[in-house]
Amino acid sequence: MIAVIKYNAGNILSVMNALSRLGKEAVLTDDPEIISSADKVIFPGVGEASSAMRYLNERGLSTVIRSLKQPFLGICLGMQLMCASSEEGDTECLGIFPSEIIQFRRGAGWKVPHMGWNTLENISGPLYKDTKEMEYVYFVHSYYAPLSEYTSAETEYAGVRFSASLSKDNFHGMQFHPEKSGDAGERMLRCFLEDL
Repeated sequence: MIAVIKYNAGNILSVMNALSRLGKEAVLTDDPEIISSADKVIFPGVGEASSAMRYLNERGLSTVIRSLKQPFLGICLGMQLMCASSEEGDTECLGIFPSEIIQFRRGAGWKVPHMGWNTLENISGPLYKDTKEMEYVYFVHSYYAPLSEYTSAETEYAGVRFSASLSKDNFHGMQFHPEKSGDAGERMLRCFLEDL
């Protein structure tokens, strides 16, 4: 069973639709028991960090997520919330990755949020076994995770190189949206769903 975590964030419908296109059934839930017993867990999100963390904490989901041993994928805000903290709302997050999420600084010629297609570079790990260097994926975000030992793909925007994805043990995060990234994104989702 695939569990998609329901919480105070958007973009859940597009993830559910992407899973359906891949022929996968998923349960949208905020029930800790269902999430704990799932074979795979997806943590999507478009929204604001502090209100999303408040929802998770109020329902005991923060503790549940940290304890999971099955393959886990955070997308966009979901990946950011897997980090230690976020400048957005000065938020303490889940602490799975020891990174601080930083806001892009506006500069000449750079728009924030970062919206559009960027290439993935220096890719590694099981999510990318069917992905080539410099494939394009779709981003929509104003905050980013710096490069770290857990970076499994990187990209650049506004003069900053940052983590396009993170991986540690069973936990994986993508700052970009695989469900909006065409064939490349579908291949990554399939790797998560079928190979991990």
